[in-house]
Amino acid sequence: MSPSLERPPFQADERTALVGWLDLQRQILRWKCEGLSEADAHRSVIPTSPAMTMAGLISHMRWVEHIWLDVLFLGGDETQNPSADTTDEDADWRTDGLTLKQLLADYEAQCARSNAIVAAASLDDIGRHPGYRSAKANLRWMLIHLIEETGRHAGHADIVRELLDGTKGYY
Repeated sequence: MSPSLERPPFQADERTALVGWLDLQRQILRWKCEGLSEADAHRSVIPTSPAMTMAGLISHMRWVEHIWLDVLFLGGDETQNPSADTTDEDADWRTDGLTLKQLLADYEAQCARSNAIVAAASLDDIGRHPGYRSAKANLRWMLIHLIEETGRHAGHADIVRELLDGTKGYY
């Protein structure tokens, strides 16, 4: 694996740095999926975490972006997001027969939407959803959280990919 990934500029303004680091972690997740067979993308390699597949990671991260920016920040409807299902804590990890290609396309579309939401708002703007305590955070805090969560799951993707086929690498 040899990606062409770049960090944000050293002298970037705050918004450029935050979105740049988030975009880098997103790219790493997509890169870790390159060349995977469909079977491997959906294969669990961690017995105690059967939903932790490459496909599941991509599904989860798509819905993480949605819940934080579309729902908590903009105040949108959470019922379309499987992570709002209180009866199944892993609902957003389930891929329901979707191909990795489709999951990646859905993730890419959600990331583009997230970037548009961020571009149209101030980093000091506060979330609007009345039903979630975390919606009281400002956009800056939400972006830092998304960087943290995306980076953490990119690390999971490193491990899952290595367990699947021995492929490893970090730019």
